[in-house]
Amino acid sequence: MENSHNTQGSASLTHFLPQALMRAVALVEKHHFPFYITGGTLRDRLLGRNPADFDITVKEGALQCCRDLLHVLHGGALVKLGTDTEEAARVVWQGNCIDFSAFRKGAQTIEEELHHRDFSINALAVELRHSHEPCAHLIDPLGGLWDLREGILRCCPEAFADDPLRMLRGYRLRAELGFTMDNECITMVRQHCKEIRKSAMERVHYELDRIMSTASAAEVFKDMAGTGLLWEILPELEEGVGLEQPGYHHEDVFHHSILALQCLDRVMAEPNRYFAEHAETVTDYLGDDARRRRLRWSALFHDLGKPSTFSSGTMGGRITFYNHDRVGREIFADIARRLRMSRVEAERIGLLIEMHMHPFHLSNVRRKGRLSRRALLRICKKAGNELPGLFVLAMADSLAGQGELKPADMEQELSCLFDEIKTADEKLVQPALHGEKLVTGNDLIGIFHLSPGPYFREILDELEVARVEEKVRTREDALSWVGNYIENDN
Repeated sequence: MENSHNTQGSASLTHFLPQALMRAVALVEKHHFPFYITGGTLRDRLLGRNPADFDITVKEGALQCCRDLLHVLHGGALVKLGTDTEEAARVVWQGNCIDFSAFRKGAQTIEEELHHRDFSINALAVELRHSHEPCAHLIDPLGGLWDLREGILRCCPEAFADDPLRMLRGYRLRAELGFTMDNECITMVRQHCKEIRKSAMERVHYELDRIMSTASAAEVFKDMAGTGLLWEILPELEEGVGLEQPGYHHEDVFHHSILALQCLDRVMAEPNRYFAEHAETVTDYLGDDARRRRLRWSALFHDLGKPSTFSSGTMGGRITFYNHDRVGREIFADIARRLRMSRVEAERIGLLIEMHMHPFHLSNVRRKGRLSRRALLRICKKAGNELPGLFVLAMADSLAGQGELKPADMEQELSCLFDEIKTADEKLVQPALHGEKLVTGNDLIGIFHLSPGPYFREILDELEVARVEEKVRTREDALSWVGNYIENDN
């Protein structure tokens, strides 16, 4: 059978690193046990990739190796990585990371140590002195090279019992490498999935974020659900399994969310196909990896509030999810805290979840007539820089709903709506929000003799609407408008 993942065994394992650094590493090795290139470094180099870090395993004294390397380099930084039971540390030098780890669980030989790794494709080693001809000197006690060539993820003995997070790491490797988990590995995940609760949430979040940084996220999250691992990490999602939806949809809530995540990647891959006049704006927005990752999180969680707001007892038995967008943001806030997400990440993903229905509501209004300038200002102001992302999310949500009651031209409507809103944002909203201030709080005090308070915000907000409606263009217009507003309000 032809190999699906070609390996580049003849390539040097170190050529991507500065020669001065490798000479320093080789010099330090002379004073310690042999150094072995292992883990992701060896795996990625055999796949023809340049790894992010350089992994070295030594029988003992990993921390001292780092200190000695810093001494030889006359610079750099030391970062301790290990635990009470596993010694590991990192040297950071001129943007390069060299990670040292000691043999695990008291292993006396490199072959024994490799049995304590997570997956066979990471249980490979080459002694540093043989780094220029790795295939000829590959240490491979578990058949990892064959698995690497065939694109198979096979767990090492006791891998998940030693560290339950390795289950999640397996799905991350599946997403990043496009590999397939073998049946025994899947069975082991099913047996050990509850153990993931013992893992630190920061580590869980790191692996989930890595999955969400790939275009395979939808498929991988669906597979995680199939083993039960997903429910142990994100039990809120399981509540959507089997939860019926109205006629706009053809899937239950959970599978619709997975499909929306899948459709999101279709939209992100070809934004020009789904957006016309302002496709360049969408493309620029999607050029940021963090935004793409946040959009994937938003797609997975956009209907998080539906199980809590489900009702079929009113409106003639029609299924409804009133306020599921707002409730979803509240539930997501709890998840974000649990996963130790950053405040910025949590706020931006939460905003997209809360606003994901706005484009659909405005589309309904738009079918009946023109949108008001006030409505245009409201969505632009609330969405801010996330406006393109909001419409990418809405487009994916629409594509994922193929029920009989769905409007036939929904995607086209969303595209035209975005064009209208973005044009208004550029020509009217941004000048009103960020252009010259026609009236300030000092004016309200000095000219209109008002006392500072909530009324200030009300006046200035309504003045923004008047500017967007083009009722006010100059400072004289604005002062006159404010005077009339105060007079009519009294």
